[in-house]
Amino acid sequence: MKVLTEYIWFATQTRREFINITPTIETLVKKSGVKEGLCLVNAMHITASVFINDDEPGLHHDFDLWLEKLAPHAPTRQYRHNNGEDNADAHLKRTIMGREVVVAITSGKLDCGPWEQIFYGEFDGKRKKRVLVKIIGE
Repeated sequence: MKVLTEYIWFATQTRREFINITPTIETLVKKSGVKEGLCLVNAMHITASVFINDDEPGLHHDFDLWLEKLAPHAPTRQYRHNNGEDNADAHLKRTIMGREVVVAITSGKLDCGPWEQIFYGEFDGKRKKRVLVKIIGE
């Protein structure tokens, strides 16, 4: 069995951001040499997310508005977690959007649906965070 473990680092310029990481993951799948297997992509921070959806700017805008309605950043005093911090909303947004994805590898490529792309979602940015990519298979 082949195994590849890599970390992707992010330091976003804004508090919230969605980054398409599909090309990076595809490169790592190729590097792994795995033809049939699985690829795990996992946000390694509790205020960030990895998810699969369409790469369409209107949808990303809608995600941002929807998440802000469900877990608004302000007023920060509404959250008990914000005792010296201001990121309770980011923890909630991460819970909604998810921690990780697992994608099948078939014939040496990610086996995604026609519009599926892998995204890193940042909800408390402007600092360094990482994503784990673990690829296993034959």
